[in-house]
Amino acid sequence: MTQQEKQVNYMGPFITMVFLFFIVGFLTTANTQFQGPLKETFLAEVGGLKNTFATLITFSWFLAYPVCGRVGSSWISKYGYKGTLMRGLLVMVAGLGLFFASSYFTVFFPEANWHAGGNVIPGGFFIFLLGSFVVGASATILQVVINPYLTACHVKGTQAIQRLAIGGSANSVGTTLAPYFVTGVVFGGLAMEDIRIDQLMIPFLVLIVVISLIVFLLMKLSLPDIQGTRIEKGEKLEKSIWSFRHLTLGVCAIFCYVGVEVCIGANINLYAIEMNYASPALMATLYWGGMLVGRLVGSSLSKISPRVQLVVTTVSAGALALLAILLNNPWLLTAVGLFHSIMWGAIFTLSVAHLGKYTSVASGVFMIGVVGGAILPLLQGILADVLGSWRWSWFIVLLGEIFMLYYALIGSRIRQTAD
Repeated sequence: MTQQEKQVNYMGPFITMVFLFFIVGFLTTANTQFQGPLKETFLAEVGGLKNTFATLITFSWFLAYPVCGRVGSSWISKYGYKGTLMRGLLVMVAGLGLFFASSYFTVFFPEANWHAGGNVIPGGFFIFLLGSFVVGASATILQVVINPYLTACHVKGTQAIQRLAIGGSANSVGTTLAPYFVTGVVFGGLAMEDIRIDQLMIPFLVLIVVISLIVFLLMKLSLPDIQGTRIEKGEKLEKSIWSFRHLTLGVCAIFCYVGVEVCIGANINLYAIEMNYASPALMATLYWGGMLVGRLVGSSLSKISPRVQLVVTTVSAGALALLAILLNNPWLLTAVGLFHSIMWGAIFTLSVAHLGKYTSVASGVFMIGVVGGAILPLLQGILADVLGSWRWSWFIVLLGEIFMLYYALIGSRIRQTAD
């Protein structure tokens, strides 16, 4: 960053990015929370395939990350950071419109169903899956902007990983509030069996209005570009983005990180149920709560380098995972959230170091690794079935922590720069 850019006041843009990180976290979790209600409404006549079809909602969302990450980086080159943000939010409005259309279509065209054997699937459910992919695409594009912008914008008294931790804290607040929004606001606290499809329409219309208002406000805000972090329109890159070894291994590291994060968050309940614990849901709550606490703590660590933070957190998380396996104790896994909290920021900061004008393209490539959140939990479930227990399946988490430790110590060392 040049001396002139350091004199620009990035506090307003910084706050804007943190707020958008909140929106991404909120909608990501809200999307997963619709699995239960839609299982009872759209999929009431699906029979034995309810769980399979319900999980397609989350799969559709995560599928957008590897597919649309490069779209976001190419838009940054053409339209800049602000232009890409606005277009990403408009994509989000379109996706929310598809959510609304799925409910409308099912209510007013009840005979438009797809029959597979004895299973009846409303056509509106497939519209919802498309909406989930489109909103997931918008979240991908927003993160392609947010991550490098938070890394590069100069806010006095902070370093890049600290700004990403603050953004991550806002993201965690969004993930915490989303379940209450879905159950309390969208469905008014109704039991699953009392939910109707037509109740989905009004909340989605409200969200469309809110996001449209954010687009309007963003048009009025000053969001200065950050020179040297993206290629100019029409400019060609001399090197392949994959030629930067620390970035390529960073994508692998983020694949492991998101995968093991979701493994614990999504599957710890099933492990607790297998162990006959009285309150399995409490474990997931403590895990995600630890993520929020860890990010709040991480936002104050201005003197500790990303590499040191990643070494300490991966060693700690790996030790807890190993103890959980040896002692067959799921409670130990809840504490892993505290250490998972700042890994995203540490890995991203190390991955884009010294990439210069390749930074925005790298951010798009980085999103490919997020698909680990769909793949590793599925592999863990398969492994648990094969082994007949969830206990030994947590070796997947341990292996993920080991790879991230390797990345912190060796893989993140820079062998080639953009210069």
